[in-house]
Amino acid sequence: MRYRIAAALLLCAAAAPRHAHAQAPTAADSAAIRQVVLDYAQAWYAGDAARMERAVHPALAKRMVEPDAQGRSTLDQMTAAELVELTRGGGGSRTPAAERQADVRILDIFGNAASVRATMSGWVDYLHLARWNGSWVIVNALWELKP
Repeated sequence: MRYRIAAALLLCAAAAPRHAHAQAPTAADSAAIRQVVLDYAQAWYAGDAARMERAVHPALAKRMVEPDAQGRSTLDQMTAAELVELTRGGGGSRTPAAERQADVRILDIFGNAASVRATMSGWVDYLHLARWNGSWVIVNALWELKP
């Protein structure tokens, strides 16, 4: 009898939806995602730490692959707090206004997740965003310097 009850519970758990069904992205989602990425870029160029802090999740992981002295790949990592502090310290404010590039291309939106490419003056960011408590925020950034 116990095995029948356990099997029935497992079947019910397997059949139950784990998450609400993903809704199709709306124009409002696209606009909000684009704005968050522009806030991230413009905050960097302006040295606006408060704006940067609003654009990124507190658990942001910003990473870049770099070679070590022997030419092996290493993973350089930055937290949200470190990025906000770098922004507070001036960030990219020394970048001339005419060179402050911030091209945003939304690659995909599905439910509460989005993937975006942001081309900046000296690098390219591949960003993952999440809808967090009703607002879009950047949770992951993998970036590469331009040649």
